[in-house]
Amino acid sequence: QVKNKAPAEVQITAEQLLREAKERELELLPPPPQQKITDVEELNDYKLRKRKTFEDNIRKNRTVISNWIKYAQWEESLKEIQRARSIYERALDVDYRNVTLWLKYAEMEMKNRQVNHARNIWDRAITTLPRVNQFWYKYTYMEEMLGNVAGSRQVFERWMEWQPEEQAWHSYINFELRYKEVDRARTIYERYILCGACRCFFNTALLVIVHPDVKNWIKYARFEEKHSYFAHARKVYERAVEFFGEEHMDEHLYVAFAKFEENQKEFERVRVIYKYALDRIPKQDAQNLFKNYTIFEKKFGDRRGIEDIIVSKRRFQYEEEVKANPHNYDAWFDYLRLVESDADAETVREIYERAIANIPPIQEKRHWKRYIYLWINYALYEELEAKAKRTRQVYQACLELLPHKKFTFAKMWLLYAQFEIRQKNLPLARRALGTSIGKCPKNKLFKGYIELELQLREFDRCRKLYEKFLEFAPENCTSWIKFAELETILGDIDRARAIYELAIGQPRLDMPEVLWKSYIDFEIEQEEYERTRNLYRRLLQRTQHVKVWISFAQFELSAGKEESLSSCRQIYEEANKAMRNCEEKEERVMLLESWRSFEEEFGTDATKERIDKLMPEKIKKRRKLQAEDGSDAGWEEYYDYIFPEDTANQPNLKLLAMAKLWKKQQQESEAAEVDPDRDGDESQS
Repeated sequence: QVKNKAPAEVQITAEQLLREAKERELELLPPPPQQKITDVEELNDYKLRKRKTFEDNIRKNRTVISNWIKYAQWEESLKEIQRARSIYERALDVDYRNVTLWLKYAEMEMKNRQVNHARNIWDRAITTLPRVNQFWYKYTYMEEMLGNVAGSRQVFERWMEWQPEEQAWHSYINFELRYKEVDRARTIYERYILCGACRCFFNTALLVIVHPDVKNWIKYARFEEKHSYFAHARKVYERAVEFFGEEHMDEHLYVAFAKFEENQKEFERVRVIYKYALDRIPKQDAQNLFKNYTIFEKKFGDRRGIEDIIVSKRRFQYEEEVKANPHNYDAWFDYLRLVESDADAETVREIYERAIANIPPIQEKRHWKRYIYLWINYALYEELEAKAKRTRQVYQACLELLPHKKFTFAKMWLLYAQFEIRQKNLPLARRALGTSIGKCPKNKLFKGYIELELQLREFDRCRKLYEKFLEFAPENCTSWIKFAELETILGDIDRARAIYELAIGQPRLDMPEVLWKSYIDFEIEQEEYERTRNLYRRLLQRTQHVKVWISFAQFELSAGKEESLSSCRQIYEEANKAMRNCEEKEERVMLLESWRSFEEEFGTDATKERIDKLMPEKIKKRRKLQAEDGSDAGWEEYYDYIFPEDTANQPNLKLLAMAKLWKKQQQESEAAEVDPDRDGDESQS
């Protein structure tokens, strides 16, 4: 028992323990001593011990093939070929599907020049595992290395009966070509890769096409071309085209065919091949075809051919866009612009019909604004390029399609009416516009119809249309003004004045200031100054806007009478009195500035001095701001005007004047303290 359990004075760490163990190498066992075999007895004893070890390992686990292979290779190293062969046979009884085992077995026989034994093993391997291509490759290679060409060919024939992958066929073909057997290579192409044979698999009779891929047809044709059999190569391409037909067309076949013909300088054939393929292959699968055709035309074609290629490529792009999104009307516009410049009328008409068939899914005008231009462009194209009858049908079909109860397009009605006028069919044009006003009245329709009748000088019809228009939209000031201007042009002044009176009597107007100004200008043109004054007075009863007062004063000034200056000044006086209670001080300042300008030009010194006294004082003030939630948002500065006439502001003005005087005195006293000599000089002077 340890009596003193305190820690020792000298401590040792785990790292030191490990380091000492490594330095002393306590756990490492010394290597076994090298043995030198000096006689047969020792050799036999060594072999016995080694064989016993291998047999024990195999007995422990027979399925570990590596133990068998090591055992066999050890026996082989001792030149015990028969024993090694016996071990491989025992291993094959355990696992005959192991590819490595067959390969090691055959390689051992070949290494020891046991050719017949090797042939026997390869035959057994390809019979047992015919789908392992490595056996076939090594078997044929061995026969070829031995110079047994017939035997190698026989192995290839046996292999081909199993219809292996493409590389096996090409290996067979390359084998024949190494020995200059071109006819045999062609036979392989014909018999196996392309034509196949009529066989029966899974109890179903069918034509077995071994590898009828496009690339194999192309390889066959290039094989013929390489050996200068150009007629045979062309025939192969033609058979390939016929074999695949139009249902399974592939662009790579036609590109290769065209390049072959290009090498033979048959440019017309090349062009025909490209066009045939482009007309039948789906556009999304013909990108490479387009590219090669474009390169060919740039090399050997004329300008027209190159343009055709570019147009067809762009047409393909537009087709893809409209297929992806049929309601992409911008893509339809671009597509139609392209075909109109190049295609025939029937093709253009067909694309227009496809485009207009994509009606917007929602009956809201914003979704129809782009769509309606398809109809407009269609109608214009038919009118310019085709006959008028189809144009009329297009317009009528479009107008029938529009949901007029929800919205309409005045542009379409007006274009239809203008078309009928160009066809000298005025009744139809009037009927169309009348129908439009009856179904879906709009300002633009009324204006267009009135403009048409004005051009035809049908003034009675214009009057009726204006009456209907104003019944539909009595708040439209522009319509009232135009109606009155029409009557003025026709010389019916009283009728025009009555229209203006009706207009200003309407309870609701969209631009009343424009209407009043037009009425006043009308009376001034008629030199009815008294009526004009009455109009201004009536307008001032409705509004006290500063611009009305200024306009009234300027009218009095321009009236041309002797008392015009006094009348003008009187208007300014009235305006100033009326606007004393106005909250908008800027408007009152504007009035006073206009008055001052008038006095500077036409007034006397007394009137000028008087208006100067009326001018306000501009001061800077601060006010508190509040945010939307009611919290303080700081202060802001603004300018305010203080008018001398306002009695309520007199104390403020007096206080402001005293403040200015005090500030001036302060500045003078500061200047005197800084420079007293200067103050003395000024007093002496």
